[in-house]
Amino acid sequence: MKTTAPEHFVSTRNACKLCSPLGACFAMRGIEGCIPLIHGSQGCSTYIRRYGISHFREPIDIASSNFVEATAIFGGRDNLFRAINNVTKQYHPTAIGITSTCLSETIGEDVPMYLREYLMKRELGETGLTDRRPILFYASTPSYRGTHMDGFHEAIWSAIKSVTEHMTPDVSRPQQLNILSGFVSTEDLRELHSILGTYSLPYTLIPDYSETLDGGAWEDYQKLPEGGTPLTGIAAMPNAIGTVSLGKAVPSEHNGAVFLQEQFGVPMQNIELPIGIENTDAFFSALNEITGQSTPGIHAKHRGRLIDAYFDGHKYVSGKRAILYGEEDFVTAMASFLDEIGIVPVIAATGSAGTEFERRIRRSLRNTHAETLVMPDTDFATILEASKPMNPDIVIGHSKGFYLARDLGLPMVRCGFPIHDRIGGHRILHLGYRGALNLFERICNALMEASQNNAKSGWTYI
Repeated sequence: MKTTAPEHFVSTRNACKLCSPLGACFAMRGIEGCIPLIHGSQGCSTYIRRYGISHFREPIDIASSNFVEATAIFGGRDNLFRAINNVTKQYHPTAIGITSTCLSETIGEDVPMYLREYLMKRELGETGLTDRRPILFYASTPSYRGTHMDGFHEAIWSAIKSVTEHMTPDVSRPQQLNILSGFVSTEDLRELHSILGTYSLPYTLIPDYSETLDGGAWEDYQKLPEGGTPLTGIAAMPNAIGTVSLGKAVPSEHNGAVFLQEQFGVPMQNIELPIGIENTDAFFSALNEITGQSTPGIHAKHRGRLIDAYFDGHKYVSGKRAILYGEEDFVTAMASFLDEIGIVPVIAATGSAGTEFERRIRRSLRNTHAETLVMPDTDFATILEASKPMNPDIVIGHSKGFYLARDLGLPMVRCGFPIHDRIGGHRILHLGYRGALNLFERICNALMEASQNNAKSGWTYI
């Protein structure tokens, strides 16, 4: 079977990716007391807020330097200074994460130089803000370069670098474990906390928006909700005995784990997202190797229940054919999981242009790789064209693929980011043995429901 994508159309039609500043802003919201500030037009921050609110179902404040026509011509230095001052006064943040946009990058804004100038003015008392001095860090995130995942990783790298680069590790402090989580759900982050809590070692999980983007109801509006990775935790990362970085799509030059290894000698392990038994086993192996501990017994029980579920549901999924799409790390891990449960991912697609994507997909498939069409740097119109002769049974991915599933008349399992058309998309559990059990049951039930609905005479027991 043909294993390369159809020829690209001249333009993108319904992109299978999101913009770089979006990923950076959500990563920044995973740092305690941090407010994102977009150096660009108001429309950019509005777009990102809208995406975030419809997925997380939470109000999300994202500041803007508010470019207008004159700013685009003469530059946005003064706008940025005013924005930093206004955000500092209104939010009282401990950190401000600045991201660039297409517009500010295109006109050649030198934001690092602006920030050095602003910090100099602050030292001289010329900003009018003598009592508040938030940490400032910057992520270069033009939307014409990369995807939301590039922005996400850039922001984490920048935050770690800004907080730690002038530090000397304090060997007298208790050592810890570092975890770079990847762009996962809030429930996934809570699962990581649960897993890490079973190891007798302090840890820093970054980013951590499990509370800041998924907290409880408020009586009064919280401009900066509680939660997030503490700056003190980031400052302690150079003292770690090791770093586990989830996902392999991040470029090494903007990888926080690589920075910690090169700058402070913190050993790192870079593994796939722990989705499915094989990837989760690898995650626990990495934790055990770094900590010198054995896998706590509770996880063996979770693994056993997952294997039992595989037995129970195998007849419903075996030999089924799936269209799988999303960001590169998610698709790679999900492809391995589908292969593990007997589903053929006939299409594995992503909007990023990563050169390693096909190799990673092929390595993740042990049983069905010859039938899989790998589609990097693609869009949903191209995926639809490629899907029609594939005889797929199910569509797996986020809400932007709804029209794909509808046009093909197939059941759809929503997972990943973004999920706009269902409640609780941000609380879908993907990671670990419990996450694999959740996904397996969702997929089984979607296939069973489709079979039940399509039967001439329905059934209630099988």
